[in-house]
Amino acid sequence: MTTLLLSHETFADHAPPEGHPERPDRIRVVNELLEGDEFSDLKREEAQIGDRANVVRAHSEQYVEMIEEASPREGLVQLDGDTYMGPQSLQVTMRAVGAMTRAVDEVIARNVHNAFCAVRPPGHHAEKTKPMGFCIYNIVATAAHYARAEHGLERVAVVDFDVHHGNGTQDIFWNERDLMYASTHQMPLFPGTGAQSETGVGNIHNAPLSSGAEGEDFKQALNQAIFPALDDFRPDLILVSAGFDAHRNDPLAGLNLVEDDFGWATLKLMDYADKYCEGRLVSVLEGGYDLDGLTGSVSAHVKALMQAG
Repeated sequence: MTTLLLSHETFADHAPPEGHPERPDRIRVVNELLEGDEFSDLKREEAQIGDRANVVRAHSEQYVEMIEEASPREGLVQLDGDTYMGPQSLQVTMRAVGAMTRAVDEVIARNVHNAFCAVRPPGHHAEKTKPMGFCIYNIVATAAHYARAEHGLERVAVVDFDVHHGNGTQDIFWNERDLMYASTHQMPLFPGTGAQSETGVGNIHNAPLSSGAEGEDFKQALNQAIFPALDDFRPDLILVSAGFDAHRNDPLAGLNLVEDDFGWATLKLMDYADKYCEGRLVSVLEGGYDLDGLTGSVSAHVKALMQAG
């Protein structure tokens, strides 16, 4: 078996204002990277537009209707201080939903060992009823609910190593004992959540890092807080919110991770997927705003995924 890559050229069609950090070039450079010879063994599929019914498992019906009504025919609509929608944004976001649900299908069917969804915009800040932080729909939370509803899985874990805390995923999972959310992130930093004291119903595990933290601090947080939580939870599927803005060159934060740190974390998460999930792991692109740091980190992450089997 191999690693499935799901993406689409239209992910570049979501276009916030000029100068916005979550810009179309992010997906362009990632997809160009993954066309390289060293990734020739990837199984590739074009992401298809997802099913609205899958979105309303994670978000309220009223919220989804609000987003649909806000979608402009031309120009830009500002949903919050830094989240925008253009004429293509809703369809692009729904294609990201479709990428993740397809990846879950293929991993659970054992057609591939694991999957990486190269999508945008990111999703982990979108709460049940609120857009936030460049995010419109919470793609990873949608996939977690889909895996339980459509495939009968009992326990799904999301591990998030984006530099910003995934407040949206935490919000959606807060009262769900069979959904686990675990995060390393810089604190204090946007969005201001992610303290160790935020535990939901015992299913939320936050391991904040201070500005300036390096790879050894990151590994310690995972080893001491996140991996033991996975042992206790024993998930049927691991989903990864793979943000690469903890890279030392990223302009939006202050951690000092390098490419090898993301590769190490990926291999460790694959070990836990092998231990509890028959190897089933799906990763989705979240943040990462320095293009060189982003491509180097994605390269390390996907090369690690390709070592499965």
